[in-house]
Amino acid sequence: MHKVRIVQTLNLVNVDNRLDAIEKAGYNSFLLSTSDVFLDMLTDSGTNAMSDKQISKMMVADDAYAGSQSFKTFEKSVFDIFGKKLILPVHQGRAAENILSKTFVREGSFVPMNYHFTTTKAHITINGGEIAELFTPEAMVIKSSNPFKGNIDLERLDNYIKDKGKENIAFIRMEASTNLIGGQPFSLENLHGVRKIADKYGVIIILDASLIGENAYFILKREKAYENKSINEILIEMCDLCDIVYFSGRKVSSARGGAICTNSLALFDRMKHLVPLYEGFLTYGGTSIREIEAMAQGLYETIEENVVGQSPCFINYMASELDKLGIPVILPGGALGCHVDAMQFLPHIPQEQYPAGALVTAYYIASGNRGMERGTISNDRGRDGRDTPADMELMRLALPRRVFTLSQVEYAIDRLNWLYQNRNLIGGLTFIEEPPVLRFFTGRLAPVNDWPVKLVEAYRKDFGESL
Repeated sequence: MHKVRIVQTLNLVNVDNRLDAIEKAGYNSFLLSTSDVFLDMLTDSGTNAMSDKQISKMMVADDAYAGSQSFKTFEKSVFDIFGKKLILPVHQGRAAENILSKTFVREGSFVPMNYHFTTTKAHITINGGEIAELFTPEAMVIKSSNPFKGNIDLERLDNYIKDKGKENIAFIRMEASTNLIGGQPFSLENLHGVRKIADKYGVIIILDASLIGENAYFILKREKAYENKSINEILIEMCDLCDIVYFSGRKVSSARGGAICTNSLALFDRMKHLVPLYEGFLTYGGTSIREIEAMAQGLYETIEENVVGQSPCFINYMASELDKLGIPVILPGGALGCHVDAMQFLPHIPQEQYPAGALVTAYYIASGNRGMERGTISNDRGRDGRDTPADMELMRLALPRRVFTLSQVEYAIDRLNWLYQNRNLIGGLTFIEEPPVLRFFTGRLAPVNDWPVKLVEAYRKDFGESL
């Protein structure tokens, strides 16, 4: 449980200004200014609310370039929470992916996984590797009662390694609370199965633990064998099954930073020389020492059920309420945010016109709330220059830990319901400026016709001068 002690002013600009803002942003929510955003539901990365204890720890940091005692504090927290003794700090999760990919991925190698993340795939690909998403059929079912849609398909994994040859497998990657398919968790039973296959072929497992706290929470609540375990016990068991664990502190610890950790000195020695090259010295890794202290405290808070369960509870509430209204959302609710299915919301928009991106744009116009596209825009083009259609077209409405109130969630639901009633007004988007990699961050788009103007006209008809 928590109470709010510090508040921040929000801006809700009128609908005409919202239209102007999204046009100037190239119909890309990443390029909006926060001065034009009401509820910022873009991401939980670096936006989770920090605790009073975290902020106070920042004031007693040992700001040394090398040999900082704050790093010793961080080491202890990682060992206590994840059970790993050897730690390489980095400035965030994708920095860890860079080091891991440069160490283990080579031209022609393969990385099987339960599902990819955008920056993970980019780092693996740029180093000559190829990913394989070996998800189960249940993963792509929008509305489901399956509690672990983030599981990897064990039979497909075994067959994939046999087909490609174990010597060509860089590593098996498991992502806790799979980001791009609705924040869906994997079960510990599934991870034990992955460990058996990895041992069978002599392949290492790397765990992306950026959302591991929520995954552990779901295991506690959904996996009967663990209903009497603590969050900490579940986390230790998850990490013990993996050779390397890496994370973004911006997510798991509600602070800025990240780390790679292992109990294997041989694996540690293969990676450690890259940290000073790309990040900084081994006791800060490109992260402010003050944030190192905040991360350490944040990791301890991750084992508190009231902390790690707050966001999933809000997400489940929002998803359930939207489902009652007939709005297509990922069920069961997962981690990070509420995920709206743009394919069902906007069946008249073909994938080549980016329905998820169009929905994010339309929702911003209708509400002032900033969501994120998690669909085809988030995929880079293939080698043939064509779009790579996403398995899902989702609008993600992030609910960072301890940030929004329930009344703000109700507002988000209300405006999405209005938009659903007017969904036939929404049209597609097309790229006008397109970077060659990770295009969703800085690319610019334009509507295929004047549909944003018509949406504003409908809004004015129903709401008048109301914001």
